[in-house]
Amino acid sequence: MTRMPRTTPTNRTTSNWAAFCAAEAELAGTVEERFAAFTHHTVATLRKDGSPRTSGLEVRFLHGELWLGMMPDSLKVLDLHRDPRFALQANPGPGTEMAGGDVRIAGRAVEVLDPAEKAGYVEEVEPPEPFHLFRTELTEVVRTYVEDDTYLVVEIWKPGAPVRTLRRT
Repeated sequence: MTRMPRTTPTNRTTSNWAAFCAAEAELAGTVEERFAAFTHHTVATLRKDGSPRTSGLEVRFLHGELWLGMMPDSLKVLDLHRDPRFALQANPGPGTEMAGGDVRIAGRAVEVLDPAEKAGYVEEVEPPEPFHLFRTELTEVVRTYVEDDTYLVVEIWKPGAPVRTLRRT
């Protein structure tokens, strides 16, 4: 399995969660709050033919990383083994209010194969075993919300750039 490169000063196309938090603490806090509001979220992966697949998923923000845990040999695991790109959307919750807005994260999932690293996760989270564990490398974080019942606000962050904010009426 090929590992994706970690963020370095010369590689600004991906970033881990800790680097995003350091760069954009306020947006990162809002994103974490949205994901913490519910247990189950939706992940999109790419099937063998390139079409999208959506699946339910639980996520964890732990030790500066965004972690994705999955059942053994699930279709989303097979998808990520073929193509590590993913898109993750926080559960919007009941009704239409979406307190905190709609948040999405895109990136690449890197499977954790190191037994010691995986054991550290197991100690903290106690997931049902066996399982696959992926660390994420972010390529984009987006928050969309309504401001003053007037504007649709879209905040977009990409590694190496500040948050770009768009307002639409």
